[in-house]
Amino acid sequence: MNKILEFCKKNMKTMKTIITILISSLLLTSCVTIKPGEVGLKQKLGKLSDQVYPQGPVFFNPFTSKIVRTSIQTRNLELSLNLPSKEGLSITSQISILYRLEKTDVVKIVNDLGLNYEGIIANVFRSASADICAQYFAKDMHSGKRSEIEADILKRMSSNLQNKGIIIESVLMKSIQLPVGLSQSIESKLRAEQDAMRMEFVLQQEKFEAERKIIEAKGTRDSQKILSEGLTNEIIKLRSIDAFNELSKSPNTKIIVTDGKTPFLINQE
Repeated sequence: MNKILEFCKKNMKTMKTIITILISSLLLTSCVTIKPGEVGLKQKLGKLSDQVYPQGPVFFNPFTSKIVRTSIQTRNLELSLNLPSKEGLSITSQISILYRLEKTDVVKIVNDLGLNYEGIIANVFRSASADICAQYFAKDMHSGKRSEIEADILKRMSSNLQNKGIIIESVLMKSIQLPVGLSQSIESKLRAEQDAMRMEFVLQQEKFEAERKIIEAKGTRDSQKILSEGLTNEIIKLRSIDAFNELSKSPNTKIIVTDGKTPFLINQE
């Protein structure tokens, strides 16, 4: 007994160090930090508690419990699918699904769906997109109706997932790859429509130019008519007198032939 006590006294410092390390390890393994945008759920002996832990440290018994962490931020699920069209064609599309978990329903989501809920979302999208896209022609997915298709798929998915605590914020069809023949025919049609619009613009401009020339000609005709109606014999005589007066002021030698009404100037230079 004395030997044991003596041994303990000699190795007290070492034992304190070992005990400190054990306590520190126990504390570290019994604390989890919940990051911003996450929530934590305590699982004790395989059963989830109803309490949802926000960001910050959470302490638990590592021998009987653990903390399950999951994100409640908006997340992006990328999919590449072949979508059916109304005429039976297969359209390849890149899809982005923006979704988040309702904070108050996280316990229900983990209990019902587990942590692999993205697989559930993908399956719901496949079903909803097949039903909706089959109501539209392939060209509609490549035109202004794409936003309408996205809204219909979003509505169908929300009705299936909202009661499960998953909020679908947006469905984005980022790229549409049509069959080669259909894509070429759509491009040809668009090119023909653009050419028709360009020709219509040119014809409209020509029409405006023709109308402008007609108006200009009418104006010239009307002004000449007004001038001709205003040139009476008396005005012509007054203009002739004014012309004689101006010629008389000139120092240059000139020969003027006139009948007394209108002058005709011969310049000797």
